[in-house]
Amino acid sequence: MHQQNRLIREDLKKFKVSLAPMAGITDIVLRKLIREYSKTCLITTEMISSEGLRNVHDCAIIQKSEYDSPIAYQISGHKPELMAQAAKFLAPRADIIDVNMGCPVKKVINAGDGSALMRTPELAQDIVRAMKEVIDCPLSVKFRLGFTADTMNYVDYGVKMQEAGADFITIHARTRSQMYSGHADWAKIKDLKSAVDVPVFANGDVTSLEDAEKCLELSGADGIAVGRGVLGDITLPYRIEKFLNEGVRIPAPTIEEKIETLLRHLEGEISLRGEDVGIKCIRKLYGYYISGVRNAAKYRAELVRIDTYPEMITALTRIRQEVLQQAQLEA
Repeated sequence: MHQQNRLIREDLKKFKVSLAPMAGITDIVLRKLIREYSKTCLITTEMISSEGLRNVHDCAIIQKSEYDSPIAYQISGHKPELMAQAAKFLAPRADIIDVNMGCPVKKVINAGDGSALMRTPELAQDIVRAMKEVIDCPLSVKFRLGFTADTMNYVDYGVKMQEAGADFITIHARTRSQMYSGHADWAKIKDLKSAVDVPVFANGDVTSLEDAEKCLELSGADGIAVGRGVLGDITLPYRIEKFLNEGVRIPAPTIEEKIETLLRHLEGEISLRGEDVGIKCIRKLYGYYISGVRNAAKYRAELVRIDTYPEMITALTRIRQEVLQQAQLEA
């Protein structure tokens, strides 16, 4: 790294794994948990609206902890001037500024943001150029294969983003019209990788070490951006890094380890948001943390009805004992 400990374009080549941004999930609490295992993967904030940032400079979504770096701050929007203002404001916190050009959610598309930018590549170029003029850290872009199956323009789009000044590309191997259905087409990424000189990370459906291995084989990508795969398994980025760097296969966490992590995750959210909001915030993750065990649906139904931390400790302690007892009986 150069002076002031800032990343430069050449530094990007050392990354093998990144944490993809997920709204309401990749907050400061989850990022700290992932950092307990991986000190070197690139993590990304939740998507930050350039429109909303004008009035909410102290919002929780832009918080950064001592554990975060290397970190990318992801910005959404479609107005070059506003995007540049947001980038300039966030750059002192960031190691990388990332532009969301892939979100498929209807309200984001209707605003002209996210995947909508794939229909206007010239505007997307204007955004990248405007942002590059005001920041001194690398800029990355995240987009999809195209807006629809009939308009898959990802190769030409990626070339245009590089020409505009993008230093790094992450591509979710689905179209916007697919949303999250079907399976990510990792093999298509190879064409993009051949067309650009900047690092390309593959994203979509990587939920295991085996997925990561197959994805890289088919895509030829420089690395993996893990999204939903970390839900219930915060060790996945670290385990992928360990395999890619050293050829070591670390087993996925046991259910006992997952429940222990769930408790720490819950404690972190309560510390950040208060008991009531913290518990509500993490309810969407219960199913991921206890997936694969017998009676998982029953346990999840029980957990989502709990409103206090002491009750949650009691319930999770009992569930952990029941799961372990069941495993001993089946051994």
